[in-house]
Order: sequence, then structure tokens, then C-alpha cells
Amino acid sequence: MAARPLVSVFSLTGEKAGETTLPEVMTAPMRPDIVQFVHTNMAKNNRQAYAVSPWAGKNVSAHSWGTGRAVARIPRVGGGGTSRSGQGAFGNMCRGGRMFAPTKTWRKWHRKINGTQRRYAVASALAASAVPALVMAPGHKGDDVPEIPLVMD
Repeated sequence: MAARPLVSVFSLTGEKAGETTLPEVMTAPMRPDIVQFVHTNMAKNNRQAYAVSPWAGKNVSAHSWGTGRAVARIPRVGGGGTSRSGQGAFGNMCRGGRMFAPTKTWRKWHRKINGTQRRYAVASALAASAVPALVMAPGHKGDDVPEIPLVMD
């Protein structure tokens, strides 16, 4: 809650020009939990979808050697004459293989936020801006500000 229902109005020269009542929104209840929830979810609404290529790690012709060769049954690159032949392929544990659970573009990127909650968060944040202790808490230098909230004509 704000400290006073009346606030001073200052002119551009810095002199007191009068008084006015504090708007009702400045006395709204402060709910940092709702402000944080709304801010976090609104920040998710400007993300861009990303994913790995569907063919990443799957671009080699590989098949398992089966059992009886004293090697793991992971598919292996065929052929000869190169260091790649005989190497494991496709698996997420293999060098050059696909990742586990490849990322997809159809993930839920955006969040819907209740309109009433959104308005409540704005009112709560505005009310917090009228409390001098909260405004000064993050380390802002406002010693030369005559009054918080500062109203200019």
C-alpha cells in the first residue's frame, strides 16, 4: 500500500505546485507471485521454434553386424578403406549419431495468460512503484528525488 493518499505535484523547475490524490490503482494489493507468473509466461510468447534436422545422424548406410562378433549390436557403417567404416552409427551414444529425443518444432512454445490475471499483475506492479522502500531496494539511487511517486505537472 502507498504511504499517503495525497501526493505532491511538482513543476518542471522542481517547486511544489500543488497536491493531488493518489490514483486507486496505486493502492492495489501487491502480489509478486502473480507478477512473476505473468511476466515469465509473457516472456515465452516471443520465442522462435527450433529443432534439429530430422535426418541429422541418419545420413549413413549402416546395419548391425549381429551377434557373434564380440562387439555391440549397434548398427555399423559398412565398407572399407576409411576410418568411418565399422564405426557405430545412428545411436545417441555414437559419435556422429542422432541425439536422444530430437527436438521438434511442434513443442508448446507460447503460453496463454488469463486476461484478469494480466490486468491484476499490471495493477500490482504499479502499486509497488508507489512504495519508496521497494523502489529503492534494488540499489537505485533516488536520494535527490523529492518524493515517490514523483508527479510532474
